[in-house]
Amino acid sequence: MATHINVAKKKQRIIINKLSISNQKTLLVIAGPTAVGKTAHAIEVARHFKTVILSADSRQCYKELNIGVARPSVQELNEVPHYFIASHSIHDDINAAWYEAYALNLLKQLFNEHDLIVVTGGTGLYIKALVEGLDVIPAVDDKIRQHVIDNYNANGLNWLQQQLQFHDPLFSAEGEMQNPQRMMRALEVALASGQSILTFRKKPKDPRAFNILQVGLELPRPILNERINARVEMMMRSGLESEARQLLPHRHLNALQTVGYKEIFEYLDSNVTLNEAEEQIKQNTRRYAKRQMTWFKRQPNMHWINLQEEKEITPHILSLRNYGQIT
Repeated sequence: MATHINVAKKKQRIIINKLSISNQKTLLVIAGPTAVGKTAHAIEVARHFKTVILSADSRQCYKELNIGVARPSVQELNEVPHYFIASHSIHDDINAAWYEAYALNLLKQLFNEHDLIVVTGGTGLYIKALVEGLDVIPAVDDKIRQHVIDNYNANGLNWLQQQLQFHDPLFSAEGEMQNPQRMMRALEVALASGQSILTFRKKPKDPRAFNILQVGLELPRPILNERINARVEMMMRSGLESEARQLLPHRHLNALQTVGYKEIFEYLDSNVTLNEAEEQIKQNTRRYAKRQMTWFKRQPNMHWINLQEEKEITPHILSLRNYGQIT
């Protein structure tokens, strides 16, 4: 038994040594659903490689949002340098295309100091924008966008489905017709350009100047659901209601159209009790996690690690990188 352990340790040292002399620049993506443990494991890996973390979370970037977006703690942020955490305002216009340009520019600077950069987050479109690039889609006038949002809020999913069947039958036939955000985006593009958003997705994208290794973290659904419920309960004890109350004047902003705040706003409007709002947050977060997993499972070249079986992910990543499993 001792001999087997020594051999394993020797192999791991060889892998580490090979990585230390490698001159290749690598972007390591650690993705997965909310509450799976991305932050803790990203810090574990970043500390091992003595590098930094770039967030790919579309809500943790806002300095006004903390409890409701499960922002990393002060202690966690002090363990490893983080970028795109509490760095912008809810009044800033941030989207996936903006994030792509921002992150690529930042990575040029960070790769001057590090051979490997860790990117972690659960916003699938931001990660996709960074590793693949986004399609160039015509700009949409704010009036058109607001028209679509207002009508969806007033008339619901059925209205969106009917509008897309008329204005974008291609998306209606092939797109995600149960995803309101995607549907609203498709409709606003169709109204602005007269073309289906799917026609803009067939153009080649610029290759990246670095290697990319994508790792997905997963847990059995019952365990993940327990973690989600526990996290929401902790948020409530930590003052989510008070945080949402302070943000109430800004509830119309896109940054606050997210699980955690919307439900508390309903409580503050006296439409539900606080306990009902908490249960809705749990339910909607579980649904969001399911959608995240559906998205990430569809992405090619994602290496999955089951955290019920692996307590640390660094050895797994070392093996993947050593044996050329880099996309």
